[in-house]
Amino acid sequence: MKVKSQKDFWSGLMFIVVGVAFAWGSLNYSFGSSARPGPAYFPFGLGVLMSILGGMVLFKALTVETDDGEPVGAFAWKPLLIILGSIAMFGFLLPRLGMLITLPLLVILSASASDEFKLKEAVLNAVILTAASYLIFFKGLSLTIPMWPTVFGA
Repeated sequence: MKVKSQKDFWSGLMFIVVGVAFAWGSLNYSFGSSARPGPAYFPFGLGVLMSILGGMVLFKALTVETDDGEPVGAFAWKPLLIILGSIAMFGFLLPRLGMLITLPLLVILSASASDEFKLKEAVLNAVILTAASYLIFFKGLSLTIPMWPTVFGA
């Protein structure tokens, strides 16, 4: 059996592995019922759907011929490390600086990982996402997410 598209092969395999991991990990929780789903209901369904999607992509990679076989390029370490670092920074700084400072930092730092980074667009995106997050999580859902730095009040 010959792989006809490396990109599709590896992405399909990744979807299958992540889907199986989610479905398998959800087996430790209660499923509940369709009327009252438990904590395992959504991750199991999502895992199964991801695995099915991965299987379809993998099947395409093994059956549909492409011009150059779509080889996988070099691994982009710098963007990966910037994004992982910005997520770790968000988790560390959120309880200390609050969402209204930490979320824009996350958005702008993560956007800087792109080759097409433009500060003006990143700031606009940060403002929109921060406002939407404030309205959804703080006002709409009344979650206890710290909004401001702990220096200004808990």
